Amino acid sequence: MLLPLQIFEERYRQLVRDLLAGPEPRQFGVIAIRKGRETGVDGISALHEIGCVAEVRQIREHEDGRYDLITAGAARFRLLALETGVPYLQGEAEMLPEELGDEAAAGLAARAVRAVFPGYLDALSQRGVQVSVPDVPQEPVLLSYLVAAAMVVDLPDKQGLLAESDAAARLAAERAMLARETTMLRSLSSTPAPDLRYSPYSSN
Repeated sequence: MLLPLQIFEERYRQLVRDLLAGPEPRQFGVIAIRKGRETGVDGISALHEIGCVAEVRQIREHEDGRYDLITAGAARFRLLALETGVPYLQGEAEMLPEELGDEAAAGLAARAVRAVFPGYLDALSQRGVQVSVPDVPQEPVLLSYLVAAAMVVDLPDKQGLLAESDAAARLAAERAMLARETTMLRSLSSTPAPDLRYSPYSSN
C-alpha cells in the first residue's frame, strides 16, 4: 500500500539525505514500537520483530529542508540487531519471503475473505468510518495485505497479520477477525478506532 510521509524532524531529514546520496531503489524500514515512544532514539525501549520495507517512489524537497515522500510497501523483514549511536535507528535485518502457503487452503481462505470483506466495510461506513479500498484483488498474497491495511483494528492485531508466515495463514486470521469486528460494529453504538495505548506517538 502507498504510504505518504511528511518529513520535518532532523533525524528523518538526515535519513532522506542519506537515501538521496545512495543508489536506487531507495528503501528504508518501517517497524512498530512495542514499548516506548517515538520522541527520539532513546525513547524507544523495544521494537516488534517484523517490519516492512518502504520503497521511495517520489521525493519533494521544500525550501526550508522539509521533505514530502510517497512510499510503498515492498517486502517484510525480521529485525536481527540494532545499531546504537546513530541519529535514526539503523540495524541488521533479514528479508522474509512472501509465501503462498498451502495453495488449496489459500484459495478457500481468499474466497471467504472476499465474501465477508464488503460486509465489514459496510458496517464501518454505518458507523461513519470511510475506508478507501481499491479493486479487491483475486491473488491471495495481495488480497491478504490489502485487507490487513484496510482493517480498523489495534496495532497488536495489525502486527499479528504482518507476522503471519504465509498468505494462507494471514487470510485465515483475517477471516476470523473480519467476522469478529463486523459483529462488534453491528452491535455497538460507538465509532471504532485503534487502541491508542498501542499506537506510537509520531511528530511526523
